[in-house]
Amino acid sequence: MSEELGDFSMLELFRLEVDSQTGIMTDSLLALEQNAQDGGKLEALMRAAHSIKGAARMVDVEAGVKLAHTLEDCFVMAQKGELILQAAHIDMLLKGVDELVAISRQSGDERLLEQLCEQILAIGQDPPDAQATIDESVQNPAQEIVQAEALGRPEAANEADTPQPAGAVGGNATAGSPPTANPGGADDAVRVSSESLNRLVGLAGEVQVGSRWLRPYSNALVQIKHRQAELVSLLDRLNDNLYACGGDEYSKTLTAEIQTKANRCRHLLSDRMIELDDFDRRMHNLSNRLHSEVIASRMRPFADVTRGFPRMVRDLSRQLGKQVELKIEGLNTQVDRDILERIEAPLNHLLRNALDHGVETPAQRRQAGKNETAVLTLTALHNSGMLSVHVEDDGRGIDLDRLRQRIVGKGLVNQTMAAELSDSELLEFLFLPGFSTREEVTEISGRGVGLDVVHSTVQEMRGVVRAESMLNEGTRFLLQLPLTLSIIRALLVDIGGELYAIPLARIDRTLKLDTSRLDSLEGRQYFTLGSQHIGLVFANQVLGCESSGEHHDRLPVVVLGERLQRSGLVVDRLIGERSLVVHTLDARLGKIQDISAASVLENGDPCLIIDVDDMLRSIDILIAGGRLNRVENKPADQDTRGKRILVVDDSITVREVERNMLATRGYKVDVAVDGMDGWNAIRTQAYDLVISDIDMPRMNGFEFVKLIKQDQRLKQTPVMIVSYKDREEDRQRGLDVGADYYLTKGSFQDETLIDAVIDLIGTAR
Repeated sequence: MSEELGDFSMLELFRLEVDSQTGIMTDSLLALEQNAQDGGKLEALMRAAHSIKGAARMVDVEAGVKLAHTLEDCFVMAQKGELILQAAHIDMLLKGVDELVAISRQSGDERLLEQLCEQILAIGQDPPDAQATIDESVQNPAQEIVQAEALGRPEAANEADTPQPAGAVGGNATAGSPPTANPGGADDAVRVSSESLNRLVGLAGEVQVGSRWLRPYSNALVQIKHRQAELVSLLDRLNDNLYACGGDEYSKTLTAEIQTKANRCRHLLSDRMIELDDFDRRMHNLSNRLHSEVIASRMRPFADVTRGFPRMVRDLSRQLGKQVELKIEGLNTQVDRDILERIEAPLNHLLRNALDHGVETPAQRRQAGKNETAVLTLTALHNSGMLSVHVEDDGRGIDLDRLRQRIVGKGLVNQTMAAELSDSELLEFLFLPGFSTREEVTEISGRGVGLDVVHSTVQEMRGVVRAESMLNEGTRFLLQLPLTLSIIRALLVDIGGELYAIPLARIDRTLKLDTSRLDSLEGRQYFTLGSQHIGLVFANQVLGCESSGEHHDRLPVVVLGERLQRSGLVVDRLIGERSLVVHTLDARLGKIQDISAASVLENGDPCLIIDVDDMLRSIDILIAGGRLNRVENKPADQDTRGKRILVVDDSITVREVERNMLATRGYKVDVAVDGMDGWNAIRTQAYDLVISDIDMPRMNGFEFVKLIKQDQRLKQTPVMIVSYKDREEDRQRGLDVGADYYLTKGSFQDETLIDAVIDLIGTAR
């Protein structure tokens, strides 16, 4: 036994052997269903069953020996041409494979084992049309385990607490090509825990950072060399002066000796600097190679995650009465092991969703003029530094009009808004929690959890997922994921004197924005990019830090988000792109707002990695509150002091009219969308006056004013109510809760509002 496997018991090794060989058996049986005469597949089946039988005998698992021997006899008969395997036979043999898995996990069913052996033996004794399949009422623990693992259920993980290694013997072998022993070969598999790999990645990253520290020392030595050259020059001048002035011999001798030693030091320093530069280059190259190799050790082929999909698609399509051909492309595409482990459940959901929702029955496909056998394609490839995974079917597609009605029926949007939604926006609703296009709930779908799981899992991996569909042509789901979770390609930016990293995968573009391109709408500044208006927000305001204030006429802007949900983030400085090793933050810190992880730069400085999704949510909160900072185009020496007013109204039109009226008179104006938002604003900002509506969601104007007047710190702030309600009882109620002024909105056509503001707080300055 190799040293790497020394920590595993014989039963665990038997289980690894069974996992490997049953994978080959499953693939071969599925292939035989398409071509029953494939001799290579039959040979692979016979060898796999024989290997399991030998392994079971070694660990004294008699049930495994009996079942594997029975399967082997059946495969030998098929090899000799005495038996032609049909679909019913494949069903039974697959159940036998599942039972082998259950036996390796010590969860086999003796009653089922006996029944299976009898029915497998009967395959070659009865005519094909007389052979019966196994009673479906008999529960198969192995099948439950396989399905649970495919869905990512935690109980499956507990039952299978020893994971199969990426390079386990036979783990990557294709059907028909049984694994062969390779003792001492270069490709021997070594079991390494994911925690060890993560530590290796971290250490390799630290080595890479450490190698960069030599450069500053080298630069410091260059400065010392310059100072030394100046010192030698001064000694030369001193020596010349001694000879010119006729100095004593002792001074001349001493000066000459100092010159000699200084020159020796200069040559010695030059030699050491050359050696240091050479060492720096070698260390830099070595650290980069080490880092690349460690990262490469985390990569596994996409095939590792697809092993159970052909069986799942085959079983589910037969259950649904559909004919489906599964094509998997890009099996050798390299994927980070963490991503590979987390992507299995989302892909399982997408495949099951395509089988249940997308693919039609053979009769329906004939009626639509299609081939009776649907094609379901799973593709993995590297694209623009990302992992792209596509799940595509050629089924019925999604009826967007019906989807629009479903969205309205669930009360997610009103009829008017639904009519204006684009196709891509409509398809985004598929990923909402609890949303399903099915009216009834079945064992396979209808609860609206599948696509929500896909969306949330992909987002956790810093990826995106979107859907495309054409009616009667098919549906395609596209997943864009990072190649690895350990390394990210990011843009370094300076925000408030600190360096932050923004993942490139979430950046739409960067630009230097001329302030002349800025426009304003409803108190928010934006610029036009193509045909879309992009709102502008200052990064230092989102993160709550100070700004350098050195933007002048050109703003460094990073456009975040995708499609119609994009925002322009104004930073202090764009630094450049970097590949960063991701270090998770200590769990004791909890979730830090707008931050996902940290990294260490080449010079050893720490750097926080921005959580783009979290930041976009923070931006939405700032927008809703109307408290965004603005770019002011005015001389630097102009007095910026002015009285600040908070306008609270749920009407966009009213807010904008009031804001414009007050801003033209020199007042600084913030807006809030309702009483609750206004209450949050006034508790965090100092205002000279509050102007509030009455009828607003969440908190009406009366409640809002009452809260202000009951607060010891805020009760001196003047409050004006502006409302359409002009009844005397409404006016009296407003004054009773503490309002200092009550004005109807009909007064907007004259100077009444401005006069009232001046009466309460005076002019703007």
